[in-house]
Amino acid sequence: MAQRYGGKYSPDGPTKSPSETPRKGFKGATVDPVGARSNILFIPPIILAFTSLNEGAIGLGLGLVGAGALLLGAWLLRGGLTAEAAYNARKVARRPGFPRKMAAAGLAGVGVGIAAFANEPGFIAPIIYGAAATALHIGAFGIDPMRDKGMEGIDTFQQDRVARAVDEAEAYLSAMRDAIRRSGDRSMIARVERFDTTAKELFRTVEEDPRDLTGAKKYLTVYLMGARDATIKFADMYARTQDSKARDDYEALLDDLEKSFSDRTRKMLLDDRSDLTVEIDVLRDRLQREGVRIDRDLK
Repeated sequence: MAQRYGGKYSPDGPTKSPSETPRKGFKGATVDPVGARSNILFIPPIILAFTSLNEGAIGLGLGLVGAGALLLGAWLLRGGLTAEAAYNARKVARRPGFPRKMAAAGLAGVGVGIAAFANEPGFIAPIIYGAAATALHIGAFGIDPMRDKGMEGIDTFQQDRVARAVDEAEAYLSAMRDAIRRSGDRSMIARVERFDTTAKELFRTVEEDPRDLTGAKKYLTVYLMGARDATIKFADMYARTQDSKARDDYEALLDDLEKSFSDRTRKMLLDDRSDLTVEIDVLRDRLQREGVRIDRDLK
């Protein structure tokens, strides 16, 4: 369906006042961690299953088991790549609870070994082929993160509370992104993506200092839950009616929410700076009492 392009040079003119500095569209953009390399791994199990159809009952059974192992490994790899990307995107993160990438490598070895056994009964050849497949898989995709990141000196109980709150907030944002696509309005889809970036800046700030969770809890739950519900209602109605008034109201809601989230993030960063300044002053006074002279201004 053809859609009108909106923007600075479109006939409708800009949607924002000239005094506003628009947020860059690529800010916060990420590459999908599940790329073509991992998707290609879904092809070998399909080929193995089809080539086993004329191999008799035993050959067919072995082929289907091998294909199932390869298929499960390819599916686990997708989840492992997504979890690794989320781990790398955060300054404070726990290692994945289940090593999906390593399990995928092991299943790839098992699947290839079974396929080799079906064509060359014995143990030496399947073990060699399976080990080679496992090694190549690890070489191509690596292994899962093996340790927590940025957790030194952090209360694990508080960090777990933050992780649950952020996961819930991420689910609300995901529902917003899915719902707004139903509206068919590309400018609104891009607008929700910009709000998504602003909200995630707040998430990262809370993750870095779990003490901020209390003040930010309503943003991560109440506000985002309301934004999700409003997005679902707007997308369903706008897809049917193309009501410009509803579109303007929804965009104004996103503007207010984005400003609120930005202000909250800025306030938490300023509070962190104030805490650091107090700690520096206390340390300086203590060093001076010990007779250590500090010439450099640490503020």
